[in-house]
Amino acid sequence: MSLTNYTFTQICQMLVVPAFFATLKMLLISGVLSTIFGFVFGVILILTEKGGLCQNVVINRILDFLVNTIRSFPFIILMISIIPFTRLIVGTSIGETAALVPLTVACTLFMARIFQNSFKEVDPALIEAAQSFGASKSQIVFKVMLKEAVPSIISGLCLAIINLLGCTAMAGAVGAGGLGAVALTYGYQNFNKQIMYTICVVLIILVAIIQYFGDWIYKKLK
Repeated sequence: MSLTNYTFTQICQMLVVPAFFATLKMLLISGVLSTIFGFVFGVILILTEKGGLCQNVVINRILDFLVNTIRSFPFIILMISIIPFTRLIVGTSIGETAALVPLTVACTLFMARIFQNSFKEVDPALIEAAQSFGASKSQIVFKVMLKEAVPSIISGLCLAIINLLGCTAMAGAVGAGGLGAVALTYGYQNFNKQIMYTICVVLIILVAIIQYFGDWIYKKLK
């Protein structure tokens, strides 16, 4: 589509604004899903590690290997390599919906490490005290470990969401839509620096907003 006959305001209305909301949609849905799955994997990792409440070396090593392996893939390579899995889940490998699968997979494992490391920071004496009072494992996880680790988790989640925002931009390179697709297709490939740098500014503002609220929540909970 030629943009020579449109003003900058019209271009923003036609391309940048819809792409902005498409990126927010991908960020919100994949962020929520990866937080839920990451919490589950993080809990399993911390419970099954040596000396954990449900020590199981086999499960821990398998899950630890899986997390390390998938996290080692650059996102764009991961996105392409799991195309068959993406098609199996959503029926297509192109578009915003398809992008949710690799975005969730990539961020889930990042989140899992955040939860695991945050739980490790909890004072073992608190866990031992809860056990001595007869608390169940689920009570220890939710009422002791999670409660004590919340500030650290919030700080880690803020970092993960910013990383996820970068992944949504990269996802645009393979047909996922959003700000990344507009910057690449209408900015870089059409030599339109105005569009490209506008997208960069929008992304910088989004990162600043996420970081601000992450820091604010952290300070409130600390």
